[in-house]
Amino acid sequence: MQQLERKKCFNGRQDVWQHASEVLNCTMRFGVFIPERAQHERCPVLFWLSGLTCNEQNFMLKAGAQRYADEHGLILVMPDTSPRGDGVADDAAYNLGQGAGFYVNATQSPWRTHFNMYEYIVHELPALIHSHFPTNGRQSISGHSMGGHGALICALKHPERYFSVSAFAPIVAPTQVPWGQKAFQAYLGDDTSAWREWDACELVKIKGFPRAILIDQGTADEFLDSQLKPSLFVTACQAAGVALNLRLQPEYDHSYYFISTFIGEHMAFHAHALRQMN
Repeated sequence: MQQLERKKCFNGRQDVWQHASEVLNCTMRFGVFIPERAQHERCPVLFWLSGLTCNEQNFMLKAGAQRYADEHGLILVMPDTSPRGDGVADDAAYNLGQGAGFYVNATQSPWRTHFNMYEYIVHELPALIHSHFPTNGRQSISGHSMGGHGALICALKHPERYFSVSAFAPIVAPTQVPWGQKAFQAYLGDDTSAWREWDACELVKIKGFPRAILIDQGTADEFLDSQLKPSLFVTACQAAGVALNLRLQPEYDHSYYFISTFIGEHMAFHAHALRQMN
């Protein structure tokens, strides 16, 4: 591990670290905010997964989440959205390749050599965080858009690992929308039955979820009807008996103005869950 940045921030510190990832076969970066409370006690972790075109910097710089992480005593981890580097497969489009890992494990060439973001987020990165930082072993997960999709599938596949899950404007049904269909065709191949294990609507119907899920969605989001379709997740959760709090926020769009407005409430949601689950 190599430290690239360290800044004082809301009584705590905001770091950026770099490390060699075995599962992604490249060098990866992640941001981590350490609250002041961590000087005296071990703290729970909230993983944040960003959306298309983002890296570890976007949420760290734009959301203002460190204020709330320090208030609640949360270690906040912000990984990149894909493998990176000159030897890593890429595409000229913004919604495939570097910056667009979709948090799946790719099975198709040329992507499978590096694009194993699910394995990285669920296994490799948490092991690194819990071994190098003052955590108490508890963790939750959240994200935006493509990262909201990632947060949901990680939690739905592993409810025993995540004490809570929330999302902003998530891609809840990637098998049914253009963003997801393009990515899944490239990363997972032509067998659409294999796509279902990476689709939150499909997963919640099969696996359920033992705790409430929080989602915020702006009604002025330009991608609402074409790429996000939250009503599909409402129907799936109702069929599975899963408690979903979908909050439609009037006039908000897909941007960080939207995220920064409601991130404090999401941080409080996770902090409460991480305190309650002993």
